[in-house]
Amino acid sequence: MKTSFKWLTAAGLVMGLAATAAVPSAHAESVLRVAMTAGDIPDVTGQPDQGFEGYRFVGYSIYDALINWDLTKSDREATLKPGLATKWSIDPADTKRWIFELRKGITFHDGCPFNADTVVWNVKRLTDNTVPQFVAKQFAAMRTRTVNIAGVEKIDDGKVAIIMKEPDSLFYIQMSFWMMVSNCQFEKAGNDNGKYALMPSGTGPYKFDKFVPRERLELVRNADYWDTPRIPKHDRLVLIPMPEATTRAAALLAGQVDLVEAPSPDTVPRLKQSGMMVLTNAYPHNWAYQLNFVEGPFKDKRVRQAANYALNRADMKEMLGGFMIEGYATVPPNSAWYGKPVKYEYDPKKATALLKQAGCYPCDVTFAISTSGSGQMQPLPMNELVKAQLEEAGFKVKLEVMDWNALLDVTFKGREKFPQYHAVNVSRATQDPFSGIFRFAMKSQNAPAGGNWGWYYNAEVEDLIKKIYTTFDETQRDKMIVKVHEIMNDDAAMIWVAHDVNPRALSPKLKGFVQAQSWFQDLTPIVVEDKTN
Repeated sequence: MKTSFKWLTAAGLVMGLAATAAVPSAHAESVLRVAMTAGDIPDVTGQPDQGFEGYRFVGYSIYDALINWDLTKSDREATLKPGLATKWSIDPADTKRWIFELRKGITFHDGCPFNADTVVWNVKRLTDNTVPQFVAKQFAAMRTRTVNIAGVEKIDDGKVAIIMKEPDSLFYIQMSFWMMVSNCQFEKAGNDNGKYALMPSGTGPYKFDKFVPRERLELVRNADYWDTPRIPKHDRLVLIPMPEATTRAAALLAGQVDLVEAPSPDTVPRLKQSGMMVLTNAYPHNWAYQLNFVEGPFKDKRVRQAANYALNRADMKEMLGGFMIEGYATVPPNSAWYGKPVKYEYDPKKATALLKQAGCYPCDVTFAISTSGSGQMQPLPMNELVKAQLEEAGFKVKLEVMDWNALLDVTFKGREKFPQYHAVNVSRATQDPFSGIFRFAMKSQNAPAGGNWGWYYNAEVEDLIKKIYTTFDETQRDKMIVKVHEIMNDDAAMIWVAHDVNPRALSPKLKGFVQAQSWFQDLTPIVVEDKTN
């Protein structure tokens, strides 16, 4: 009866979606309607909020980066490919200068040309608070990726140099997260980010059409997109924030949406019985807890180890209907940087013994968690199970529940601003060494300057990362990255739980979607078939 009630409640919640998401039958457009896990429309002004879901649906739809992701394959992890830059390399005369050669003949949706001046303008927009285009919120969103930038130079109309404070052999990867905004359009908006939000302009495969806050964002096909194979195969993309998992499933079953992110496992059998396609794929993902290394019990390595030994990840996998890979380390086992990390397999007796040795029994801890969010899987039941397992071993866990953006605010500002939390549960991408490993380990990344929320520090790790950034031989660099990963596991630098398998449910009328091994996905190949005939 409980499940039936939940479904009835979810069905009731989607009754009003017809007015906001459905398309009149007389309309000739082909429309793709997506239910996101986000609680609101991601920021459209360049660097999206709402985590990587914002990048997936808004960032890489309206905009391009200098370097894009190749999302055309499902049988391997996504790799980088030329975007608005055709080539990139270190200046042979100066290892602090990255040179980017730019694609020619590109125009923004508003008709403004893309060139070196545009790139310089965009870099300064997020790094220089003295320029009129500087946006504090956008700066904050990219702070972890811009902290090492010293400046930018135009070499000629088709080439720019980005200068580092310190050598960074991996910096080029950061440019794949940097959305190029039209300087002309921003100036037309009077350098007002709020006004620009009503008229955003990029070079991407979709153009902004309209939005209703907290209800929907509508984008239309860019028929003149420079990357011809990625011109959308549908006319309109409608993005709908829908943070509750059963509501998303009910909306799909009711025909109100065509694609849903992260359906809850208990709805999957019904979705399949109704003809929906449920797709999964491994991808670079880490569902874990970052820990406070300054205040509270997790300062003690024995407490951190105890938390990891207390988790029965097989039970978590069963609860999720098999939709996860057991997580014992920061990167998944198929990663080139996995190595041979310490594996904290389920051992509740050992966990209890470690807590008693540490003098923390029972051990009171408070976790900041979210109701939904990009990559957060099923955060409420997952956190409740983690809480139950930790408490069986001797912890006493308080869960502080908040919406996704509020949790991101806690994470960005760091433990110094929020010392009441001993851990934060924010899923992370591991597709590159900085995103997946370094930003949680470097002193220079201590929040709010970067992604090291709890101020983890290990002198050996610090030295290794410095060497990695000055090593341009990929083989030697990878060996050192593996060592960093192994040391962090020995330190029990996080509480590791799961790696997601990226479940999505699609209407049978959708054809052509390729689920990439990535946090990002390309919606442009999707054909929306007319099932009314």
